[in-house]
Amino acid sequence: MPYRHWGVAFLIFILVAIAPAARAQQSQDDRIKALEERIIALEGQVRMLKAQQQPAAPAPATPEVAAAPVASAAGQAGALPVYGGASAAAKALNPDISVIGDFLGSMGHNPMLPTPAFQMHESEVGLQAIIDPYARGDFFLSFGEEGVNLEEGYITLTALPAGFVVRGGKMRAAFGKVNTLHNHVLPWADRPLVTNSLVGGEDGIDDAGLSVTRILPAPKGLFLEATGQVFRGDSADVFSSSQRSDVSAIAHLRGYRDLTESTNLDIGASYARGHNDLGSRFLTQLYGVDATLRWKPLRRSIYHSFVGRGEFIWSQRQQLPRLQRSFGFYTSGDYQLGRRWFAGARYDRSDRSRDDALTDSGASLVLTYWPSEFSQLRGQYRLTRYAEHFDAHEFLMQLQFSLGAHGAHPF
Repeated sequence: MPYRHWGVAFLIFILVAIAPAARAQQSQDDRIKALEERIIALEGQVRMLKAQQQPAAPAPATPEVAAAPVASAAGQAGALPVYGGASAAAKALNPDISVIGDFLGSMGHNPMLPTPAFQMHESEVGLQAIIDPYARGDFFLSFGEEGVNLEEGYITLTALPAGFVVRGGKMRAAFGKVNTLHNHVLPWADRPLVTNSLVGGEDGIDDAGLSVTRILPAPKGLFLEATGQVFRGDSADVFSSSQRSDVSAIAHLRGYRDLTESTNLDIGASYARGHNDLGSRFLTQLYGVDATLRWKPLRRSIYHSFVGRGEFIWSQRQQLPRLQRSFGFYTSGDYQLGRRWFAGARYDRSDRSRDDALTDSGASLVLTYWPSEFSQLRGQYRLTRYAEHFDAHEFLMQLQFSLGAHGAHPF
């Protein structure tokens, strides 16, 4: 065969061998090009969505971001993305904000303690945040139909030596149990008679001052906590300060112990001392004992539980012509019927702080339904027998709802 025929044959062989590879290479190039076009289209859609969400002029990029252009998937140069915009960094410094509404309706007749048929009883705004590794801040503003009130606002120092925890600002005094609780965490729609008669009612012992708390050494299985507080001396009608030295003092000792894996007992003893509205020479002293028994089986904890409470308070008020001694208490029990249903009962009895010859008593039945953890609906029948030989029969309906992140309350 002539050499030119060998050359033609060799050329045909080469073309036949490389044709499939060329077609494969072309197919791969087409896929890459299609992917690039798809990426470009997706980037355009993302920019359009960002423009719709932020109609105003976009926040300027930080110097570090603007100085570092990179090649996009389409091969074009662009700035690094700032996810969430400039507002994302600002939100990191905002406190946890919550709003809790307390709507209350009542039926019946009570001339001793009249209430409207419907009222927005309280709207509480909470602002809570960690200030730094050594402190946290808590503020609770109460909005009612009569105005705005700073219910609590304090800073807590959590990293002090020897296990001390110091709190400064306006706060509820650590006297008993009910006085420390905000309205929306009470197991009833109202407060017990002893709280209203001897401890200042809804506002209670709530004042500006300093608080020091420390966990005490105790035998194994026992938790002991001691709290000492000094306040300005103005708390509802319980304490009144006529001069700067008329401060009030609170002491509280708490003991907690697990009885079984599902049952625990919490016992506390409280003491309060301050001047009353008759002047600096007249003192009011309060003594209190409280107990809380909780039962919550581990396997059925979301369906069944029980909480029993009791609080006993003695009052000694210096007034003319003699020392006034009064006593009051309440006991209650709340049982969880199902995942969202709770039923409870409470019995009250209390002397009046300015006249121990007048004693009021009462009883309540409560049924609570939780549609979710952010709302609750409660009905309460309340019978109150006043010292003036008058019986008040009332039905209270309460609707509570919460928005935002609300921190935990004392256990």
